[in-house]
Amino acid sequence: MGDHSYWVYIVASGPCGWLYVGMTNDLIRRIGEHKHGQIDGYSRERGTDRLVWYEHHRYVDQAILREKRIKRWRRPWKFALIEATNPRWMDLSGDLLATSGPTGTSRL
Repeated sequence: MGDHSYWVYIVASGPCGWLYVGMTNDLIRRIGEHKHGQIDGYSRERGTDRLVWYEHHRYVDQAILREKRIKRWRRPWKFALIEATNPRWMDLSGDLLATSGPTGTSRL
């Protein structure tokens, strides 16, 4: 069985702003879609285009379960999760692109 990568992520409209929790198998592509307003509905309407937190999973079922759990969390819990590794709510997409391979595939 090959190596698989799934990502649970949170994008925000700004520090302590609107939040969107998602899951994908291509984090670089998905963040690009958020930044260009290509995600219909909640994310585009609220301008959630700043990657503030992400987590790697090897198995899709684990990623889906984690995403669903985080979506049910209260806002203060989500803020605490973000601020544990990103206290200034910086956009992490630049760091993500800097660690990607030549084809844009993440090596994280």
